[in-house]
Amino acid sequence: MAVELSLPSPPSPPRSPLTEATNTVAVTGLPRSFFDPIILSLLRDHFASYGTINQWVPLPGFGRVIVVFELDSCAETAKLHCDPINLHATQEHPEVTLRVFRADPNPLVAKDMANVVPESSYLAPPPIEKNFLISPPGSPPVGWEQILEDPPNSTPLADDLMHALQKLKVQEEEDERGSFAMLLHPDEAGVGVYVEDCDAGISNDMHEDNWVYGETMPARDKWRPIATAMPPLQAMIST
Repeated sequence: MAVELSLPSPPSPPRSPLTEATNTVAVTGLPRSFFDPIILSLLRDHFASYGTINQWVPLPGFGRVIVVFELDSCAETAKLHCDPINLHATQEHPEVTLRVFRADPNPLVAKDMANVVPESSYLAPPPIEKNFLISPPGSPPVGWEQILEDPPNSTPLADDLMHALQKLKVQEEEDERGSFAMLLHPDEAGVGVYVEDCDAGISNDMHEDNWVYGETMPARDKWRPIATAMPPLQAMIST
């Protein structure tokens, strides 16, 4: 594939004084076909002309290449002279424009450790107090010892639960029997006010066949009256 480079004219504006100096630039807008080893080698040689490259990281999934220089000035020079890079159209590929942006600074890697990821690049585990946030949890802290746990409860229900159920049963029985309810204590106003449920203990159950549609619900103790015969009347003879 023949690739013709066209550098920008004039170059990109210089870095603002408020912009942090960086030794890294990101080359974006690369098509998937540009990640061929031959094309990547040409791009690397092009950026190496601006200074010594410490790390060359192609990222095909993001369509970009991260270039880490030895010096910040080399990265700034590459940014100013290579943004943008216009690749003219050919018979095999349409016109492509590559952009070069300043990226976050990256630590330099020794040449003998080029393929070794430094420990600082790994995600550190959370503190011991936050180990419950990960699954499976991390190793126990130093000095932790397994303790003998109590056996399961041998009784069906705990004593406090049995006591609560018994109290609830007694209360329900008292509600069914009915009793006086004091609305006003005599010590408060000199007169006591009590209410007695006269229907306590009377079952309100009624078969639905005995309920007349349109009347009050059986809960109000409305029963259908029993039909009675008409009393006898004296015969009246007209003359």
